[in-house]
Amino acid sequence: MKRWFLTSAFILAGFHLLAQSSPSKYSTYYYQRASLFEVLPATTQDIVFVGNSITDGGEWSELFQNPHIKNRGISGDTTSGVLDRLNSITQGQPAALFLMIGINNIPQGETADTIARGVQRILQGIRKQSPRTRVFVQSLLPVTPRYNKFQEHTRRWQMIPQINEALRQVAENEKVTYIDLFSHFADEQGQMKAAYTNDGLHLLGSGYLLWKEILTPYITSIMQNYEN
Repeated sequence: MKRWFLTSAFILAGFHLLAQSSPSKYSTYYYQRASLFEVLPATTQDIVFVGNSITDGGEWSELFQNPHIKNRGISGDTTSGVLDRLNSITQGQPAALFLMIGINNIPQGETADTIARGVQRILQGIRKQSPRTRVFVQSLLPVTPRYNKFQEHTRRWQMIPQINEALRQVAENEKVTYIDLFSHFADEQGQMKAAYTNDGLHLLGSGYLLWKEILTPYITSIMQNYEN
């Protein structure tokens, strides 16, 4: 009996080590953040920002001076990553959700239509899990290769308008609000203006201030519903 117990223990330990050594679907940071989101308080008054590093980098509650706003961005995230952690986002049945996702799907070789279908699956998941949540699909921001950084993203800058048009169509089909951020950040060529980035992909403080300005009417409308 003792020998059987020890053998079983070694087998279980072996499975545990194998699970630890197996390649993960996402980054270590993804699982760190996702595990935190699962245990943080969530309520029906939440206004949730969901996305990748660009969302992750925003101090949204401070920018809007609003404690109801929650940051659920994860650096490096993709459409499949958001879909896989959707339960932790919708568990509180939030009042509103602002989604911007897809830029990290580009280096994976996905087309504009494939990225848009991934967003559509997210929207359908939100409707199923939290049907009262107001959803806002934000366009992808422009990028620029002028800094020679994040080239797998930035050298495909001409693809982003195609993705945004596909996202706009998905938002219309799913009857959610589409917000055009792209045109506010883009220069005449369709690349990110130098005033808003220092690496071609991520935002400086000036970029977050512009983003806040664009979203303020939507946030104000949501807050007015609280009062009513």
